[in-house]
Amino acid sequence: MAKVGERKSSPPAKSRSADAGELMVFYRQMLLIRRFEEKAGQLYGMGLISGFCHLYIGQEAVVVGMQTVARAPDTIITSYRDHGHMLACGMDAKGVMAELTGRAGGYSKGKGGSMHMFSRDAGFYGGHGIVGAQVPIGTGLAFAHKYRQDGGACFVYFGDGAVNQGQVYESFNMASLWKLPALYVIENNRYGMGTAVERASATTELFRRGSAYDIPGRQVDGMDILAVRAAGRKAAAHCRAGKGPYILEMKTYRYRGHSMADPAKYRSKEEVRKVRKERDCIDNLRTLILDNGVADEAAIKDIDRDVKAVVGEAAEFAQTSPQPDPAELHTNVLAEA
Repeated sequence: MAKVGERKSSPPAKSRSADAGELMVFYRQMLLIRRFEEKAGQLYGMGLISGFCHLYIGQEAVVVGMQTVARAPDTIITSYRDHGHMLACGMDAKGVMAELTGRAGGYSKGKGGSMHMFSRDAGFYGGHGIVGAQVPIGTGLAFAHKYRQDGGACFVYFGDGAVNQGQVYESFNMASLWKLPALYVIENNRYGMGTAVERASATTELFRRGSAYDIPGRQVDGMDILAVRAAGRKAAAHCRAGKGPYILEMKTYRYRGHSMADPAKYRSKEEVRKVRKERDCIDNLRTLILDNGVADEAAIKDIDRDVKAVVGEAAEFAQTSPQPDPAELHTNVLAEA
């Protein structure tokens, strides 16, 4: 078991074994998220998606890798950069895209939009627009797992910008005090909106933030899906064994701005190009698959075509699904007790 604040380096991907079928599934899932997000960006530019829209392009290995260790009845909660999490936990691309366009066929019947959609069937509890607000809610979900003794854990995702919020540390304290199965996943994409993590955080090793509460932490290469899966397995086992919460800091990167309204002028084009060229999680997995003879170019192209078709169908559904009935304004507002 990792000690509090322990840093562990990950061995190169080629030195770690993975089932050939698993690698192909990982590739498809990550590619689906990227193509979905690219299409969402196009629809936003066409005026078909209103409000805010935060894309997950570049960070796909984090949620796909973590979902490989999730199991029923685990729960998932995240921030407003949430489309990838929805797809990774099994939510249908049509329903997600329809919610982005505010249609009745969306997961929240067109009322939630990009930042606020849910699926209890998939164990997905949002999608939250307030920075850091999902962390205490996720801690509450972890409390529910312990109270019910169902063996589940809550995967609580938040970013390097949210990690400085006071409610995060209140949650850490409570989770540690009550030994809650909360797996806190910090998606450190280096920029909180337009502010570099070095300018916003006195200590930039974010996996150490639970040290005061005796919460073990580990820093992970979030651009390497096999490293994510390996770290996720150990962290989830810790939580499920009744040992309390665990923190994983995923060092990742987003290629687009904070939201669609952000031109991302606070970083150079060279910086983005360098990450794309050297560390892209999808390109590197494709290289691993081809170099190790797991599949050939034809099989990769088949997946590419299949993913493109799925995203195309989702976009078509999102544009043809009917508008919500005005009466929906009065639903899901009050629960009779």
